[in-house]
Amino acid sequence: MSPSPPFVDLETRTFDFEQIWTEAYPLLGLILLFAVVGLVPIVLGVASSTVFGLLFVVIGQLILAVGTGVVLIYVVARGIQLSGV
Repeated sequence: MSPSPPFVDLETRTFDFEQIWTEAYPLLGLILLFAVVGLVPIVLGVASSTVFGLLFVVIGQLILAVGTGVVLIYVVARGIQLSGV
């Protein structure tokens, strides 16, 4: 017999919103962490139009790119855990 699909309540055949929120909160926290940490240097860089400002913008973009990669790896790893493979 195949395992039950994630995020579906088999008794009522509807979405299991409790499980969806349980999985969404850590993901939201991870996204907000990298967004705030990445946007601070970008805002500081745009506010100061100097060479250091350009450096801050580049550092902020690097943080956002690395954060995107970390979030995607988390999503794939968590999906594999939920599927039971």
